[in-house]
Amino acid sequence: MRVLYHSWLEAGSLLTRIVLAEKMLETHLRLEKPWERRAEFLRLNPAGTVPVLVEDKTVFCDAMAICEYLDESNPSPPLIGEDPKARAEVRRLTSWFMGKYQVEVTAHLITEKLMKRFLRMGEPDSGAIRSAHHNLKIHMDYLDFLTERRNYLAGPQFSLADAACAAQISIADYFADVPWDRHQSAREWYMRVKSRRSVRLLLKDRIPGLIPPKHYERPDF
Repeated sequence: MRVLYHSWLEAGSLLTRIVLAEKMLETHLRLEKPWERRAEFLRLNPAGTVPVLVEDKTVFCDAMAICEYLDESNPSPPLIGEDPKARAEVRRLTSWFMGKYQVEVTAHLITEKLMKRFLRMGEPDSGAIRSAHHNLKIHMDYLDFLTERRNYLAGPQFSLADAACAAQISIADYFADVPWDRHQSAREWYMRVKSRRSVRLLLKDRIPGLIPPKHYERPDF
């Protein structure tokens, strides 16, 4: 029995779910609200963060640690590269999107557009949202740069880097914040990625009371 504790629009959770689906690993998804600080969940991960994977009574925490474990223990298809140079580039880009992008874009959008609403923390900070939009444009320009030169972000094959970027971009897209009309190359890449079963499964998620734009789930948007 494999169980993944995950949360709404949480990039690490989304990334892990993409990897599990790419590996065709049957997994029971259990929605966790980390802000509730449930004692049972804290016993699994004292840090109180998602994702958490429980497999054969072993507990794995942290999205990157989980994804590395899954790729090593289930090598087909390979998602972190087949040689040292390829792995270095996949890891660099994955770190970019799960680190730099997360801090500069996703963290602001989640706090202002989701958490403040559900936890009744007051009105969204328009300055923080403007900052996220400004940073998103820079990241989208970089995504254009990569996708104009490569079929997928780290090379010819879909990799963990694409999964990480798709996880992050899907969050901004849920809020209708991605200016797709200005980023055609990135848009064509995302259309290819959205056509994959592993990503389509994520795009079926809906948060009660918060509806994504009509194009959110469509690959041919």
